[in-house]
Amino acid sequence: MANHKHFSAVLIVLKAMIVLLLQCIEISSAFGVSPATQTAGRWKLLLNNTGVVAMHMALTHHNTVVIFDQTSAGPSGYRLRRRSGGKRCTTSHSDMIDPNCYAHSVEYDISTNQVRALQLSSDTWCSSGSFLSNGTLLQTGGYGSGSRRIRKFRPCKDHSCDWSEAKSLLSNDRWYATNQVLPEHDRLIVVGGKRTFTYEFVPKMGKEKSYDLPFLHQTFNNQEGGNNLYPFVHLSSDGNLFIFANRDSILFNYRRNRVVKTYPRIPGGGARNYPSTGSSVILPLDHRNRFQEVEIMVCGGSATGAYRAARRGEFMKGLRSCGRMVITGNTHKWKMEDMPESRLLHDMLILPTGNILIINGAKTGCAGWGNARNASLQPYLYEPKNQPNRRFSVLKSTKIARMYHSSAIVLTDGRILIAGGNPQRNYTFENVPYPTELRLQAYHPHYIESKYDDQRPRNVTINYARGDYGIKYGGEFTVRFKLGRRRENAVEFNAYAPPFATHSFSMNQRLLKLRSKRMERDDNGGWVSAVVEAPPSPNVAPAGYYLLTVVNGGIPSVSRWIRFINS
Repeated sequence: MANHKHFSAVLIVLKAMIVLLLQCIEISSAFGVSPATQTAGRWKLLLNNTGVVAMHMALTHHNTVVIFDQTSAGPSGYRLRRRSGGKRCTTSHSDMIDPNCYAHSVEYDISTNQVRALQLSSDTWCSSGSFLSNGTLLQTGGYGSGSRRIRKFRPCKDHSCDWSEAKSLLSNDRWYATNQVLPEHDRLIVVGGKRTFTYEFVPKMGKEKSYDLPFLHQTFNNQEGGNNLYPFVHLSSDGNLFIFANRDSILFNYRRNRVVKTYPRIPGGGARNYPSTGSSVILPLDHRNRFQEVEIMVCGGSATGAYRAARRGEFMKGLRSCGRMVITGNTHKWKMEDMPESRLLHDMLILPTGNILIINGAKTGCAGWGNARNASLQPYLYEPKNQPNRRFSVLKSTKIARMYHSSAIVLTDGRILIAGGNPQRNYTFENVPYPTELRLQAYHPHYIESKYDDQRPRNVTINYARGDYGIKYGGEFTVRFKLGRRRENAVEFNAYAPPFATHSFSMNQRLLKLRSKRMERDDNGGWVSAVVEAPPSPNVAPAGYYLLTVVNGGIPSVSRWIRFINS
Protein backbone atom coordinates (compact mmCIF):
# COMPACT_ATOMS: atom_id res chain seq x y z
CA MET A 1 0.00 0.00 0.00
CA ALA A 2 2.85 2.34 0.91
CA ASN A 3 4.55 1.56 -2.40
CA HIS A 4 1.33 2.33 -4.29
CA LYS A 5 1.04 5.73 -2.55
CA HIS A 6 4.71 6.47 -3.30
CA PHE A 7 4.21 5.56 -6.98
CA SER A 8 1.10 7.79 -7.18
CA ALA A 9 3.03 10.70 -5.68
CA VAL A 10 5.83 10.24 -8.20
CA LEU A 11 3.28 10.25 -11.04
CA ILE A 12 1.75 13.48 -9.76
CA VAL A 13 5.19 15.15 -9.61
CA LEU A 14 6.07 13.92 -13.13
CA LYS A 15 2.77 15.23 -14.51
CA ALA A 16 3.38 18.61 -12.90
CA MET A 17 6.88 18.76 -14.37
CA ILE A 18 5.59 17.89 -17.85
CA VAL A 19 2.87 20.57 -17.62
CA LEU A 20 5.44 23.14 -16.48
CA LEU A 21 7.80 22.18 -19.31
CA LEU A 22 5.00 22.49 -21.89
CA GLN A 23 4.06 25.88 -20.49
CA CYS A 24 7.68 27.06 -20.79
CA ILE A 25 7.80 25.89 -24.40
CA GLU A 26 4.49 27.60 -25.11
CA ILE A 27 5.67 30.85 -23.52
CA SER A 28 8.94 30.71 -25.46
CA SER A 29 7.09 30.13 -28.72
CA ALA A 30 4.68 32.96 -27.99
CA PHE A 31 7.60 35.36 -27.86
CA GLY A 32 9.29 33.94 -30.95
CA VAL A 33 12.01 32.15 -28.97
CA SER A 34 13.05 28.58 -29.65
CA PRO A 35 13.13 26.43 -26.49
CA ALA A 36 16.94 26.45 -26.44
CA THR A 37 19.10 24.98 -23.69
CA GLN A 38 20.97 28.29 -23.28
CA THR A 39 24.23 26.31 -23.33
CA ALA A 40 24.95 26.33 -27.07
CA GLY A 41 28.50 27.35 -27.90
CA ARG A 42 31.35 28.17 -25.53
CA TRP A 43 33.52 31.12 -24.55
CA LYS A 44 37.31 31.33 -24.39
CA LEU A 45 39.52 34.08 -23.01
CA LEU A 46 42.33 34.82 -25.49
CA LEU A 47 44.17 37.74 -23.92
CA ASN A 48 43.90 39.55 -20.60
CA ASN A 49 45.04 42.83 -22.12
CA THR A 50 44.87 44.01 -25.74
CA GLY A 51 46.28 47.34 -24.64
CA VAL A 52 43.59 49.46 -26.31
CA VAL A 53 39.80 49.52 -26.26
CA ALA A 54 38.28 47.98 -29.39
CA MET A 55 36.06 50.92 -30.28
CA HIS A 56 36.75 49.94 -33.91
CA MET A 57 37.73 46.53 -35.29
CA ALA A 58 38.27 44.94 -38.72
CA LEU A 59 39.61 41.63 -40.07
CA THR A 60 42.24 41.91 -42.82
CA HIS A 61 42.90 39.42 -45.63
CA HIS A 62 46.23 38.56 -43.98
CA ASN A 63 44.30 37.12 -41.02
CA THR A 64 45.14 39.90 -38.65
CA VAL A 65 42.71 42.19 -36.86
CA VAL A 66 43.11 45.96 -36.71
CA ILE A 67 41.89 47.30 -33.36
CA PHE A 68 41.81 50.97 -32.43
CA ASP A 69 40.33 53.40 -29.96
CA GLN A 70 40.32 57.19 -29.76
CA THR A 71 43.57 59.05 -29.10
CA SER A 72 41.90 61.52 -26.73
CA ALA A 73 41.15 59.02 -23.95
CA GLY A 74 44.51 59.68 -22.29
CA PRO A 75 46.91 56.84 -21.40
CA SER A 76 45.82 53.42 -22.67
CA GLY A 77 46.82 49.95 -21.45
CA TYR A 78 49.76 49.67 -23.88
CA ARG A 79 52.75 51.81 -22.92
CA LEU A 80 55.33 52.63 -25.59
CA ARG A 81 59.08 52.93 -25.20
CA ARG A 82 59.23 55.85 -27.61
CA ARG A 83 56.89 58.44 -29.06
CA SER A 84 56.19 58.52 -32.79
CA GLY A 85 58.93 61.12 -33.31
CA GLY A 86 61.48 58.86 -31.62
CA LYS A 87 61.73 60.69 -28.28
CA ARG A 88 62.07 58.25 -25.39
CA CYS A 89 59.17 57.76 -22.95
CA THR A 90 60.57 57.95 -19.41
CA THR A 91 59.09 57.15 -16.01
CA SER A 92 58.62 60.85 -15.20
CA HIS A 93 55.15 61.94 -14.16
CA SER A 94 54.68 64.01 -17.33
CA ASP A 95 55.58 61.04 -19.56
CA MET A 96 53.41 58.64 -17.57
CA ILE A 97 50.34 60.74 -18.32
CA ASP A 98 51.34 61.71 -21.86
CA PRO A 99 48.95 60.00 -24.37
CA ASN A 100 51.77 60.02 -26.93
CA CYS A 101 53.64 57.48 -24.80
CA TYR A 102 50.80 54.99 -25.25
CA ALA A 103 49.43 53.03 -28.20
CA HIS A 104 45.87 53.73 -29.33
CA SER A 105 45.81 51.11 -32.07
CA VAL A 106 47.11 47.54 -32.28
CA GLU A 107 47.21 44.74 -34.82
CA TYR A 108 46.17 41.35 -33.44
CA ASP A 109 47.76 38.30 -35.08
CA ILE A 110 45.22 35.47 -34.92
CA SER A 111 47.80 32.70 -35.44
CA THR A 112 50.16 33.81 -32.66
CA ASN A 113 47.56 35.37 -30.34
CA GLN A 114 49.70 38.48 -29.96
CA VAL A 115 49.29 42.21 -30.52
CA ARG A 116 51.73 44.83 -31.79
CA ALA A 117 51.41 48.59 -31.48
CA LEU A 118 50.34 50.79 -34.40
CA GLN A 119 50.75 54.55 -34.64
CA LEU A 120 47.81 56.92 -35.12
CA SER A 121 48.55 60.57 -35.91
CA SER A 122 45.06 62.04 -35.38
CA ASP A 123 42.02 61.32 -33.25
CA THR A 124 39.84 58.44 -34.54
CA TRP A 125 37.16 58.84 -31.87
CA CYS A 126 33.84 57.58 -33.29
CA SER A 127 35.10 57.35 -36.87
CA SER A 128 34.21 55.08 -39.80
CA GLY A 129 35.86 52.87 -42.43
CA SER A 130 35.66 50.51 -45.41
CA PHE A 131 37.98 48.16 -47.29
CA LEU A 132 39.05 49.06 -50.82
CA SER A 133 39.33 46.34 -53.47
CA ASN A 134 43.03 45.74 -52.77
CA GLY A 135 42.37 45.08 -49.07
CA THR A 136 43.45 48.51 -47.85
CA LEU A 137 41.37 49.81 -44.95
CA LEU A 138 40.31 53.36 -45.82
CA GLN A 139 39.37 55.09 -42.59
CA THR A 140 37.69 58.48 -42.26
CA GLY A 141 36.81 61.16 -39.76
CA GLY A 142 36.94 61.29 -36.00
CA TYR A 143 37.13 64.06 -33.46
CA GLY A 144 38.80 67.46 -33.31
CA SER A 145 41.86 67.55 -35.56
CA GLY A 146 40.88 64.09 -36.82
CA SER A 147 37.34 64.96 -37.92
CA ARG A 148 38.32 65.57 -41.56
CA ARG A 149 41.24 63.17 -41.80
CA ILE A 150 41.56 60.29 -44.26
CA ARG A 151 43.73 57.39 -43.07
CA LYS A 152 44.91 54.18 -44.67
CA PHE A 153 46.07 50.86 -43.32
CA ARG A 154 47.37 48.46 -45.97
CA PRO A 155 47.89 45.08 -44.29
CA CYS A 156 51.10 43.14 -44.92
CA LYS A 157 52.62 39.74 -44.18
CA ASP A 158 55.79 40.89 -42.42
CA HIS A 159 54.13 43.00 -39.71
CA SER A 160 55.89 46.16 -40.87
CA CYS A 161 52.79 48.05 -42.01
CA ASP A 162 51.28 50.95 -40.11
CA TRP A 163 48.74 53.75 -40.40
CA SER A 164 49.31 56.56 -42.90
CA GLU A 165 47.38 59.78 -43.44
CA ALA A 166 46.43 61.30 -46.78
CA LYS A 167 47.30 64.94 -47.48
CA SER A 168 43.79 65.56 -48.77
CA LEU A 169 40.95 66.18 -46.33
CA LEU A 170 37.25 65.42 -46.14
CA SER A 171 34.96 68.28 -47.17
CA ASN A 172 33.08 68.23 -43.84
CA ASP A 173 33.69 67.12 -40.27
CA ARG A 174 32.75 63.44 -39.95
CA TRP A 175 32.14 62.39 -36.35
CA TYR A 176 29.70 59.44 -35.98
CA ALA A 177 29.42 59.00 -39.78
CA THR A 178 28.88 55.79 -41.79
CA ASN A 179 30.89 54.48 -44.76
CA GLN A 180 29.72 52.23 -47.58
CA VAL A 181 31.97 50.92 -50.33
CA LEU A 182 30.52 51.63 -53.80
CA PRO A 183 30.28 49.39 -56.88
CA GLU A 184 32.34 51.64 -59.14
CA HIS A 185 35.66 53.52 -59.17
CA ASP A 186 36.95 51.67 -56.06
CA ARG A 187 35.78 54.31 -53.63
CA LEU A 188 33.29 54.82 -50.84
CA ILE A 189 30.58 57.16 -49.69
CA VAL A 190 30.66 58.81 -46.25
CA VAL A 191 27.19 59.63 -44.90
CA GLY A 192 26.28 61.99 -42.06
CA GLY A 193 28.04 62.82 -38.83
CA LYS A 194 27.31 64.90 -35.77
CA ARG A 195 25.51 68.03 -37.03
CA THR A 196 26.68 67.15 -40.53
CA PHE A 197 23.73 66.58 -42.87
CA THR A 198 25.69 65.78 -46.02
CA TYR A 199 27.48 62.97 -47.82
CA GLU A 200 30.68 62.88 -49.84
CA PHE A 201 32.91 60.48 -51.76
CA VAL A 202 36.44 59.23 -51.00
CA PRO A 203 38.84 59.19 -52.80
CA LYS A 204 37.62 62.33 -54.52
CA MET A 205 37.44 62.78 -58.28
CA GLY A 206 38.42 66.29 -59.34
CA LYS A 207 37.08 69.06 -57.14
CA GLU A 208 34.18 67.15 -55.60
CA LYS A 209 32.66 68.61 -52.46
CA SER A 210 29.92 67.35 -50.19
CA TYR A 211 26.22 67.11 -51.06
CA ASP A 212 23.30 68.00 -48.83
CA LEU A 213 21.00 65.13 -47.82
CA PRO A 214 17.65 66.51 -46.57
CA PHE A 215 16.77 63.09 -45.11
CA LEU A 216 19.38 63.64 -42.41
CA HIS A 217 17.81 66.98 -41.45
CA GLN A 218 14.38 65.33 -41.28
CA THR A 219 15.49 62.51 -39.00
CA PHE A 220 17.56 64.62 -36.59
CA ASN A 221 16.22 64.86 -33.03
CA ASN A 222 18.12 67.55 -31.15
CA GLN A 223 16.54 66.77 -27.77
CA GLU A 224 17.66 63.14 -27.97
CA GLY A 225 21.26 63.67 -29.07
CA GLY A 226 20.48 63.20 -32.75
CA ASN A 227 19.15 59.63 -32.98
CA ASN A 228 20.30 59.57 -36.61
CA LEU A 229 24.07 59.29 -36.15
CA TYR A 230 25.88 56.28 -37.57
CA PRO A 231 22.96 55.75 -39.99
CA PHE A 232 22.51 52.19 -41.26
CA VAL A 233 23.63 52.17 -44.90
CA HIS A 234 23.35 49.08 -47.13
CA LEU A 235 24.10 48.67 -50.84
CA SER A 236 21.09 47.21 -52.65
CA SER A 237 21.68 44.85 -55.58
CA ASP A 238 20.16 47.47 -57.92
CA GLY A 239 23.10 49.78 -57.13
CA ASN A 240 21.14 52.19 -54.92
CA LEU A 241 21.69 52.77 -51.21
CA PHE A 242 19.26 51.89 -48.44
CA ILE A 243 19.69 54.50 -45.69
CA PHE A 244 17.98 54.11 -42.30
CA ALA A 245 18.12 56.84 -39.65
CA ASN A 246 16.15 57.20 -36.41
CA ARG A 247 12.96 55.35 -37.48
CA ASP A 248 12.78 56.19 -41.17
CA SER A 249 14.44 54.92 -44.33
CA ILE A 250 14.92 55.75 -48.00
CA LEU A 251 16.34 54.21 -51.16
CA PHE A 252 18.88 56.69 -52.47
CA ASN A 253 20.43 57.08 -55.91
CA TYR A 254 23.77 58.65 -55.00
CA ARG A 255 24.76 59.02 -58.67
CA ARG A 256 21.89 61.47 -59.25
CA ASN A 257 21.51 62.76 -55.70
CA ARG A 258 17.89 61.64 -55.70
CA VAL A 259 15.60 59.75 -53.32
CA VAL A 260 14.10 56.84 -55.27
CA LYS A 261 11.75 55.57 -52.56
CA THR A 262 10.60 56.54 -49.10
CA TYR A 263 9.77 53.46 -47.05
CA PRO A 264 7.21 53.09 -44.27
CA ARG A 265 8.35 54.09 -40.79
CA ILE A 266 9.35 51.12 -38.65
CA PRO A 267 6.48 50.47 -36.17
CA GLY A 268 6.75 51.18 -32.46
CA GLY A 269 8.29 54.01 -30.48
CA GLY A 270 11.86 54.82 -29.63
CA ALA A 271 14.73 55.12 -32.10
CA ARG A 272 17.32 52.81 -33.64
CA ASN A 273 20.39 54.93 -34.35
CA TYR A 274 23.01 56.59 -32.15
CA PRO A 275 22.65 57.38 -29.33
CA SER A 276 19.66 55.02 -29.26
CA THR A 277 21.96 52.50 -30.99
CA GLY A 278 20.26 49.40 -32.23
CA SER A 279 21.82 47.46 -35.09
CA SER A 280 21.10 46.32 -38.64
CA VAL A 281 22.11 43.75 -41.28
CA ILE A 282 21.28 43.05 -44.88
CA LEU A 283 20.08 39.43 -44.86
CA PRO A 284 21.96 36.94 -47.09
CA LEU A 285 21.56 37.52 -50.83
CA ASP A 286 20.70 34.37 -52.81
CA HIS A 287 21.55 33.25 -56.34
CA ARG A 288 18.17 31.47 -56.52
CA ASN A 289 16.44 34.82 -57.03
CA ARG A 290 19.45 36.21 -58.92
CA PHE A 291 20.34 38.26 -55.83
CA GLN A 292 17.41 40.54 -56.61
CA GLU A 293 15.44 40.13 -53.38
CA VAL A 294 17.09 42.38 -50.81
CA GLU A 295 15.82 42.26 -47.24
CA ILE A 296 16.97 44.47 -44.37
CA MET A 297 16.72 43.67 -40.67
CA VAL A 298 16.85 46.22 -37.83
CA CYS A 299 16.90 45.14 -34.17
CA GLY A 300 16.77 46.87 -30.81
CA GLY A 301 17.45 50.45 -29.80
CA SER A 302 16.38 52.82 -27.05
CA ALA A 303 13.02 54.02 -25.81
CA THR A 304 11.73 57.54 -26.45
CA GLY A 305 13.32 59.85 -23.90
CA ALA A 306 16.13 57.42 -22.99
CA TYR A 307 18.91 59.92 -23.76
CA ARG A 308 17.52 62.65 -21.52
CA ALA A 309 16.64 60.12 -18.80
CA ALA A 310 20.17 58.66 -18.79
CA ARG A 311 21.63 62.14 -18.26
CA ARG A 312 19.46 62.28 -15.10
CA GLY A 313 20.73 58.88 -13.96
CA GLU A 314 17.60 57.01 -15.04
CA PHE A 315 17.92 54.10 -17.43
CA MET A 316 14.86 53.23 -19.47
CA LYS A 317 14.19 49.75 -20.78
CA GLY A 318 15.44 49.36 -24.35
CA LEU A 319 13.55 48.16 -27.41
CA ARG A 320 12.84 44.47 -27.85
CA SER A 321 11.52 44.54 -31.38
CA CYS A 322 13.13 43.65 -34.69
CA GLY A 323 11.81 44.61 -38.10
CA ARG A 324 12.40 42.93 -41.46
CA MET A 325 11.53 44.56 -44.78
CA VAL A 326 12.13 43.63 -48.41
CA ILE A 327 13.39 46.84 -50.01
CA THR A 328 13.23 45.66 -53.63
CA GLY A 329 10.01 45.19 -55.61
CA ASN A 330 6.92 47.33 -55.19
CA THR A 331 5.43 46.27 -51.86
CA HIS A 332 7.17 47.31 -48.67
CA LYS A 333 6.04 46.50 -45.15
CA TRP A 334 7.94 45.97 -41.94
CA LYS A 335 7.39 42.51 -40.45
CA MET A 336 7.95 42.80 -36.72
CA GLU A 337 9.04 40.22 -34.17
CA ASP A 338 10.54 40.33 -30.68
CA MET A 339 13.92 39.35 -29.35
CA PRO A 340 13.99 37.33 -26.11
CA GLU A 341 14.74 40.55 -24.17
CA SER A 342 15.26 44.26 -24.70
CA ARG A 343 18.64 45.12 -26.23
CA LEU A 344 20.79 48.05 -27.35
CA LEU A 345 24.51 48.64 -28.05
CA HIS A 346 24.67 45.15 -29.59
CA ASP A 347 26.39 43.82 -32.70
CA MET A 348 24.61 41.88 -35.44
CA LEU A 349 26.88 39.52 -37.37
CA ILE A 350 26.16 37.24 -40.31
CA LEU A 351 27.57 33.81 -39.51
CA PRO A 352 29.11 31.61 -42.25
CA THR A 353 25.89 29.59 -42.19
CA GLY A 354 23.75 32.62 -43.10
CA ASN A 355 22.23 32.85 -39.63
CA ILE A 356 22.49 36.06 -37.59
CA LEU A 357 24.29 36.38 -34.26
CA ILE A 358 23.25 39.17 -31.87
CA ILE A 359 25.94 39.72 -29.25
CA ASN A 360 27.22 42.35 -26.74
CA GLY A 361 25.22 45.31 -25.44
CA ALA A 362 22.85 46.31 -22.66
CA LYS A 363 19.18 46.12 -21.73
CA THR A 364 18.55 49.65 -20.46
CA GLY A 365 19.62 53.21 -21.26
CA CYS A 366 21.37 54.39 -24.43
CA ALA A 367 24.85 55.05 -25.87
CA GLY A 368 27.25 57.56 -24.34
CA TRP A 369 29.42 57.93 -21.26
CA GLY A 370 27.79 55.97 -18.43
CA ASN A 371 24.42 56.02 -20.17
CA ALA A 372 23.57 52.28 -20.08
CA ARG A 373 23.01 49.61 -17.45
CA ASN A 374 22.14 45.89 -17.23
CA ALA A 375 24.62 44.23 -19.57
CA SER A 376 23.26 41.74 -22.11
CA LEU A 377 25.42 38.71 -21.40
CA GLN A 378 23.56 36.13 -23.51
CA PRO A 379 24.00 36.10 -27.29
CA TYR A 380 21.00 35.35 -29.48
CA LEU A 381 20.97 33.22 -32.60
CA TYR A 382 18.49 34.29 -35.27
CA GLU A 383 17.63 31.84 -38.06
CA PRO A 384 15.93 33.86 -40.83
CA LYS A 385 14.55 30.83 -42.69
CA ASN A 386 12.70 29.36 -39.70
CA GLN A 387 9.05 29.95 -38.91
CA PRO A 388 8.45 33.30 -37.15
CA ASN A 389 8.01 31.74 -33.70
CA ARG A 390 11.10 29.53 -34.06
CA ARG A 391 13.78 31.99 -35.18
CA PHE A 392 15.39 33.17 -31.94
CA SER A 393 17.36 31.03 -29.52
CA VAL A 394 19.36 32.07 -26.47
CA LEU A 395 23.00 30.99 -26.35
CA LYS A 396 25.55 30.45 -23.61
CA SER A 397 26.18 33.48 -21.43
CA THR A 398 29.48 35.30 -21.01
CA LYS A 399 30.75 36.65 -17.71
CA ILE A 400 32.29 39.78 -19.25
CA ALA A 401 30.05 42.80 -19.89
CA ARG A 402 30.51 44.37 -23.33
CA MET A 403 28.94 47.79 -23.16
CA TYR A 404 29.51 51.07 -25.03
CA HIS A 405 32.55 51.04 -27.34
CA SER A 406 32.78 47.25 -27.65
CA SER A 407 32.81 45.39 -30.97
CA ALA A 408 32.69 41.91 -32.50
CA ILE A 409 33.74 40.33 -35.81
CA VAL A 410 33.62 36.91 -37.52
CA LEU A 411 36.94 35.09 -38.00
CA THR A 412 37.94 32.70 -40.79
CA ASP A 413 37.41 29.59 -38.63
CA GLY A 414 33.88 30.65 -37.71
CA ARG A 415 34.70 31.91 -34.21
CA ILE A 416 33.54 35.34 -33.09
CA LEU A 417 36.17 37.75 -31.79
CA ILE A 418 34.86 40.06 -29.06
CA ALA A 419 36.74 42.97 -27.54
CA GLY A 420 36.40 46.38 -25.97
CA GLY A 421 33.93 48.24 -23.85
CA ASN A 422 34.55 51.59 -22.15
CA PRO A 423 31.66 53.79 -20.98
CA GLN A 424 34.15 56.26 -19.44
CA ARG A 425 36.01 59.18 -21.03
CA ASN A 426 39.34 57.74 -19.89
CA TYR A 427 40.67 54.28 -19.11
CA THR A 428 39.05 53.59 -15.73
CA PHE A 429 39.36 50.26 -13.93
CA GLU A 430 37.64 50.76 -10.58
CA ASN A 431 34.80 52.51 -8.78
CA VAL A 432 32.53 52.55 -11.84
CA PRO A 433 29.63 50.25 -12.79
CA TYR A 434 31.39 49.03 -15.95
CA PRO A 435 35.19 49.44 -15.93
CA THR A 436 37.28 49.78 -19.08
CA GLU A 437 37.45 46.33 -20.67
CA LEU A 438 40.70 45.21 -22.33
CA ARG A 439 40.19 41.44 -22.31
CA LEU A 440 39.91 39.66 -25.66
CA GLN A 441 37.46 36.77 -26.03
CA ALA A 442 36.36 34.30 -28.66
CA TYR A 443 32.86 32.88 -28.79
CA HIS A 444 32.74 29.41 -30.35
CA PRO A 445 29.32 28.77 -31.98
CA HIS A 446 27.90 25.27 -31.72
CA TYR A 447 29.02 24.33 -35.24
CA ILE A 448 32.68 24.36 -34.16
CA GLU A 449 32.14 21.43 -31.77
CA SER A 450 34.13 18.28 -32.59
CA LYS A 451 31.00 16.14 -32.85
CA TYR A 452 30.34 17.80 -36.22
CA ASP A 453 33.81 17.06 -37.62
CA ASP A 454 32.63 14.17 -39.81
CA GLN A 455 30.16 16.56 -41.44
CA ARG A 456 32.59 19.49 -41.78
CA PRO A 457 34.12 20.23 -45.23
CA ARG A 458 37.92 20.16 -44.91
CA ASN A 459 41.04 21.05 -46.90
CA VAL A 460 39.22 23.65 -48.97
CA THR A 461 41.18 24.97 -51.97
CA ILE A 462 40.07 27.46 -54.62
CA ASN A 463 41.31 27.59 -58.20
CA TYR A 464 40.61 30.07 -60.98
CA ALA A 465 42.15 31.11 -64.31
CA ARG A 466 45.93 31.39 -64.36
CA GLY A 467 47.34 34.87 -64.52
CA ASP A 468 44.28 36.42 -62.88
CA TYR A 469 44.63 37.99 -59.44
CA GLY A 470 40.96 37.42 -58.70
CA ILE A 471 37.65 36.05 -59.94
CA LYS A 472 35.77 38.07 -62.53
CA TYR A 473 32.07 38.83 -62.18
CA GLY A 474 29.93 36.05 -63.64
CA GLY A 475 33.02 33.86 -64.02
CA GLU A 476 33.56 30.33 -62.78
CA PHE A 477 35.98 29.02 -60.19
CA THR A 478 36.61 25.57 -58.78
CA VAL A 479 36.29 24.66 -55.12
CA ARG A 480 37.84 21.39 -54.01
CA PHE A 481 37.32 19.97 -50.52
CA LYS A 482 37.15 16.78 -48.52
CA LEU A 483 33.89 15.58 -47.06
CA GLY A 484 33.27 12.69 -44.69
CA ARG A 485 29.48 12.58 -44.40
CA ARG A 486 27.47 14.61 -46.87
CA ARG A 487 24.00 15.88 -46.18
CA GLU A 488 22.04 15.31 -49.39
CA ASN A 489 21.46 18.53 -51.37
CA ALA A 490 22.76 20.51 -48.40
CA VAL A 491 26.15 21.78 -49.60
CA GLU A 492 26.29 25.58 -50.00
CA PHE A 493 28.97 28.04 -51.04
CA ASN A 494 28.77 31.31 -49.15
CA ALA A 495 30.87 34.43 -49.78
CA TYR A 496 31.15 36.91 -46.89
CA ALA A 497 32.44 40.49 -46.98
CA PRO A 498 34.23 41.16 -43.65
CA PRO A 499 33.04 44.49 -42.26
CA PHE A 500 34.42 47.46 -40.40
CA ALA A 501 32.79 47.23 -36.97
CA THR A 502 32.10 50.13 -34.65
CA HIS A 503 29.24 51.40 -32.51
CA SER A 504 27.05 48.32 -33.06
CA PHE A 505 27.09 48.55 -36.86
CA SER A 506 29.20 46.38 -39.15
CA MET A 507 29.72 48.59 -42.19
CA ASN A 508 29.74 46.82 -45.60
CA GLN A 509 28.88 43.43 -44.12
CA ARG A 510 27.08 41.11 -46.59
CA LEU A 511 26.85 37.40 -47.38
CA LEU A 512 26.07 35.88 -50.77
CA LYS A 513 24.80 32.36 -51.40
CA LEU A 514 26.55 31.42 -54.66
CA ARG A 515 25.41 29.01 -57.34
CA SER A 516 27.13 25.65 -57.70
CA LYS A 517 26.89 24.73 -61.39
CA ARG A 518 28.05 21.15 -60.90
CA MET A 519 29.59 19.00 -58.21
CA GLU A 520 31.46 15.71 -58.49
CA ARG A 521 32.59 13.36 -55.74
CA ASP A 522 35.40 10.85 -55.64
CA ASP A 523 33.97 8.25 -53.27
CA ASN A 524 37.34 6.59 -52.71
CA GLY A 525 39.06 9.58 -51.15
CA GLY A 526 36.04 11.60 -50.08
CA TRP A 527 37.12 14.52 -52.26
CA VAL A 528 34.49 16.79 -53.81
CA SER A 529 35.08 19.18 -56.70
CA ALA A 530 32.52 21.91 -57.40
CA VAL A 531 32.29 24.55 -60.11
CA VAL A 532 30.93 27.74 -58.53
CA GLU A 533 29.68 30.88 -60.25
CA ALA A 534 30.87 34.30 -59.08
CA PRO A 535 28.37 37.11 -58.39
CA PRO A 536 27.06 38.79 -61.56
CA SER A 537 28.10 42.39 -60.80
CA PRO A 538 29.71 44.76 -58.30
CA ASN A 539 26.22 45.96 -57.36
CA VAL A 540 25.73 42.53 -55.79
CA ALA A 541 29.28 42.25 -54.43
CA PRO A 542 31.62 45.25 -54.63
CA ALA A 543 35.14 44.33 -55.74
CA GLY A 544 37.44 43.14 -52.99
CA TYR A 545 38.33 40.30 -50.65
CA TYR A 546 35.67 37.89 -49.40
CA LEU A 547 35.62 34.78 -47.23
CA LEU A 548 34.42 31.70 -49.13
CA THR A 549 32.88 29.05 -46.89
CA VAL A 550 31.66 25.57 -47.84
CA VAL A 551 28.66 24.73 -45.66
CA ASN A 552 27.43 21.14 -45.37
CA GLY A 553 24.06 20.79 -43.67
CA GLY A 554 24.66 23.84 -41.51
CA ILE A 555 28.27 22.96 -40.63
CA PRO A 556 30.84 25.36 -42.15
CA SER A 557 34.38 24.75 -43.28
CA VAL A 558 37.25 27.01 -42.35
CA SER A 559 36.83 29.94 -44.76
CA ARG A 560 39.29 30.75 -47.54
CA TRP A 561 40.01 34.21 -48.93
CA ILE A 562 38.90 34.97 -52.48
CA ARG A 563 38.88 38.21 -54.43
CA PHE A 564 36.21 39.44 -56.84
CA ILE A 565 37.51 41.78 -59.52
CA ASN A 566 36.22 43.83 -62.43
CA SER A 567 37.14 42.60 -65.90
